[in-house]
Amino acid sequence: MRELIERIEKDGRVLGEGVLKVDSFVTHQVDPELMEKIGERFAEVFKDANITKVVTIEASGIAPALYAAQTLGVPMVFARKSKSLTMNEELLTSSVYSFTKQVTSTISISRKFLSEKDNVLIIDDFLANGQAAKGLIELCQQAGAKVEGIGIVIEKSFQDGRELLEEMGLKVVSLARIASLSNGKVEFIEEDA
Repeated sequence: MRELIERIEKDGRVLGEGVLKVDSFVTHQVDPELMEKIGERFAEVFKDANITKVVTIEASGIAPALYAAQTLGVPMVFARKSKSLTMNEELLTSSVYSFTKQVTSTISISRKFLSEKDNVLIIDDFLANGQAAKGLIELCQQAGAKVEGIGIVIEKSFQDGRELLEEMGLKVVSLARIASLSNGKVEFIEEDA
């Protein structure tokens, strides 16, 4: 997606071999116009997949997932990384390791928001080793929901996350695919069609 790649080139910062900082428009401060275009692009790609729910994980996946859900005309559900006092119903849970935070979190979604009747589009901000997406897939499987595809805003193609998800038989669509973050420079490969 040209607008996203241009924004990464302009405002993204490489913090090391594996870390790209996009906090001025994705992960801390959010550019709503860019997120709306991203959500519309995911909705366009998956428009024929009979999506009934868009699922993400808090926090940075919420904005693109919400715009995708709005465009598709379906609810957006996000997995929480910590249980609130009001979440006392039966929960779907999974463990997810975060590459950037170096911690394992238990994510959860209330069972009342996902069922075997749902066709799910998973949206996430980054794909690196695939653990966040894998955790969301596990939540969907626990509910009996069918995952129709995974939309990724930024993929670190030099890590093995895509391979993990594709081996599960899932369609992965990434809007910006990064080949390398070597020498402080972002190098892209062709995005998914």
